Amino acid sequence: MNSQPSFTGFSAFSETWNGRLAMIGFTLALITEALTGKGIIGQLLTWLAF
Repeated sequence: MNSQPSFTGFSAFSETWNGRLAMIGFTLALITEALTGKGIIGQLLTWLAF
């Protein structure tokens, strides 16, 4: 692993966590779609209609 500081803000640690959180979000989106029968856009439109 590279121990030099990054000037752009990208690091192996932050990129690893970003990937993990993205996978969790994608999985939750699939589960929510399976339970409601609506996609993400449909859910947002329903929520915004109130």
